Amino acid sequence: MSVVLETAVDIADAVDADLMALVAAGDRGRALRRLYGRYERRLYGFGLRLLGEPGLAEELVQETWVRAWRSAGRFDPQRGTVRAFLFTIARRVAVDLYRRPSSRRLGGEREDAGAVEAAAEQVLLAVTVRDAMESLSPAHREVLELVYDEDLRLVDVAARLDVPLGTVKTRAHHALRGLRRALEERGWEG
Repeated sequence: MSVVLETAVDIADAVDADLMALVAAGDRGRALRRLYGRYERRLYGFGLRLLGEPGLAEELVQETWVRAWRSAGRFDPQRGTVRAFLFTIARRVAVDLYRRPSSRRLGGEREDAGAVEAAAEQVLLAVTVRDAMESLSPAHREVLELVYDEDLRLVDVAARLDVPLGTVKTRAHHALRGLRRALEERGWEG
């Protein structure tokens, strides 16, 4: 990720955190509308992917915002981003909606709630890992991305970056420790 994009992501996360703090303090107008505008489509896509029906996806978006509004005071920017906070809520809403008898089609076969929960967990994990990766230094993140995204060996990463193999090994070690710590801070264990 470029420095400009990284700075833009950091700024957006800080703005989101400030908006959530305003919601927690009682702002039900502008702050909530701005957050809604930023996340409505992503939450809808998440709901559609998990629940398979536009009506249920719309309901997921609405219920996620009701719960986010009620629990805004529990948001802690030290533990993660607003994005991760909202998708954690949305995962719970998706499972609740799926389990609700009125959400089932008449005569239609659907996956069990465990499969929906597992799919939601995968999407939430991806959001959480990306969020944790963004907390790493650019040099550490770059090594992990080359190893995991491009499937390069450490020796190949060293050649690509034109740095000594020992430097790459050190960066990889510190990056994995930092990633583990960032995931733990975001409530992810495993």
